[in-house]
Amino acid sequence: MLHRARPERDACPGALRVHEAADGGLARIRVPGGVLAPPQVRAIAAAAALGDGGAELTSRANVQVRGLPAGAEEELAAGLRTAGLLPSATHERVRNIIGSPSAGGRELVDVRAVARELDAALCATPSLADLPGRFLFAVDDGSADVISLGADVGLLAQRADTLALVLAGVDSGVRSAPDQAAGVAIAAAEAFLAEKAAQGRSAWRLAELDDGARRVADRLGADPAGPLSSTKPATHAQVGGVARPDGTVAVVAGAPLGRLSRDQLDIITAASDAAGELRLTPWRTVVLPGLRPDEADRWLSDLGAHGLLVDPSSAGAGVTTCAGRPGCAKARADVRDDARRALRAPDGGALPVHWSGCERRCGRPQGRVVEVLATGAGYEVGLDGETRASGADVDQVSAALVAARRTV
Repeated sequence: MLHRARPERDACPGALRVHEAADGGLARIRVPGGVLAPPQVRAIAAAAALGDGGAELTSRANVQVRGLPAGAEEELAAGLRTAGLLPSATHERVRNIIGSPSAGGRELVDVRAVARELDAALCATPSLADLPGRFLFAVDDGSADVISLGADVGLLAQRADTLALVLAGVDSGVRSAPDQAAGVAIAAAEAFLAEKAAQGRSAWRLAELDDGARRVADRLGADPAGPLSSTKPATHAQVGGVARPDGTVAVVAGAPLGRLSRDQLDIITAASDAAGELRLTPWRTVVLPGLRPDEADRWLSDLGAHGLLVDPSSAGAGVTTCAGRPGCAKARADVRDDARRALRAPDGGALPVHWSGCERRCGRPQGRVVEVLATGAGYEVGLDGETRASGADVDQVSAALVAARRTV
């Protein structure tokens, strides 16, 4: 497979390397495994207050804050460091670890523990500071919900005592116990860097190397078993209340168009105090696990009253956008405003939708996605390489989405 040449360093923002966007500084805060303790939720709200007050959830279960004024970097970093959200200055942009949110409480392994160990091992390995900022790890609890999201190195629970190492969607054949899984993932990342150097490539992702998965497996002394067959359907994440085997309920709430306002951050902060933990997901939702049924009902009501998506039939469920105008100078349209105008009513669609202001498609989810792309002559709506509408205005986009989203 041919891949376009990459610059040696990508331009992914971090908490220390702030990107200058049209609306001010943009910082990305990594949240390995997506798990936040209540003090960390408050630290993120404080970080957002340094900028425009809101926060964006990303397709890697991280958080972005926008509108940061010049000189805010030091205060931002100090607050995050105090909260334990910036444990390594050298590795902060490579701490890209997504984990199954385990809202249903039926996980085969403790994803949080494995993700913590992986993060600590990553930060303790000096050579891995050279990983590209796009390189992605995944820890899957056995539900196969995150292993299919394009991770370079994945750990998939098969039994309570066994995790499979998955390399760019290929079963490597390597198996490990939960307490050894982090070390296996670290070895795979080191093998990626060694193979990247051997090929003389500036690849950001494992799949961009020639026969990358097999060659990395060879370096690990493994025999790849072939493409992974266990994946989840390409539908957007459920929101609402999720019953758990222990009798508690997890509350799952979606961020409208992937963005949380200042007021929504405040109510989520209060909710995390009640739940004792907040989990971020790659589907731009937040999970409050382990609530009593009466507590869950109250928080569903309160979160919904603040505009979060708690009803799976909501018009905005599964719909995301990039920043668009005026926040991004490269965007051709105010995609957030246009997306809101197009979401006049629920359309019953299962597929996610992503609006992009330009061909870079920032923030696009993995898998099958109905794409709405701003062009110089209106919007283009596409799915699976097929154009469903071209040169469309907002009304025409809305009509095209109804049919496209139901193509599962």
